[in-house]
Amino acid sequence: MGRITETVKVLLIINVLFFFGSQFLGDLSYRLFALWFPENVNFQVWQLLTHMFMHGDLSHILFNMFALYMFGSVLEQSIGQQRFLFLYFSAGLGAAGLQILFSYIDYNSAFNAALEAGFSVNQIQEMIYNYSSTQQVFSALPQNVSSDLLSNYYTPMVGASGAIFGALAAFAVIYPNLPLYIIFIPIPIKAKYLIGGYFAINVYSAVTGSTLLGPSNTAYWAHIGGAVIGFIMMWYWKKNQFNANRWN
Repeated sequence: MGRITETVKVLLIINVLFFFGSQFLGDLSYRLFALWFPENVNFQVWQLLTHMFMHGDLSHILFNMFALYMFGSVLEQSIGQQRFLFLYFSAGLGAAGLQILFSYIDYNSAFNAALEAGFSVNQIQEMIYNYSSTQQVFSALPQNVSSDLLSNYYTPMVGASGAIFGALAAFAVIYPNLPLYIIFIPIPIKAKYLIGGYFAINVYSAVTGSTLLGPSNTAYWAHIGGAVIGFIMMWYWKKNQFNANRWN
């Protein structure tokens, strides 16, 4: 896809450093830098930014960094460094925002279900905060209710996926008809169809709860949020560009 730009190179290096640092520090790094549910005691404002550089495992970071390498430099060369960085981090923040919104929806729905089951607010909070010692009490709740309470409260969000989805969406706006290839499929697919199809799969997975792509804990709403921000920003910039060759 051409020469790697300095900005993408720096982002790659920071992600790799964070990954190896998290392997060394272990749980402490995730407690400090992953994005926790705002009701969780581990939540800190800076995590809205730092979670974009944290990854769960080797395959997670390899996939994200490969996508950043393949599409990021071309995108930056097209729109300039400042706009690329603005889009990248805006998409990451938009991804975090949408994922948190739907986490709150699931969490509050489960919380209300527990209230309707006869538990008080204090009892529910005690069950959540000390779930390891209250598993017998949790057994009185439907499994999906207790699962939604615990998974939303205790599962942090990590990864550059939201920001990268924003870059992918922006790439599809600039180069909609550029032919792309998927490994093992020797047929070129236009960027607007390949990236659009990938986005559609994520929407389906987010709405239905199915896992067509990725593990069961994939933050599909984050992917959607990042892609929507990236698409809107690039559509606006392209529509209002003053220089057809470079937007600085």
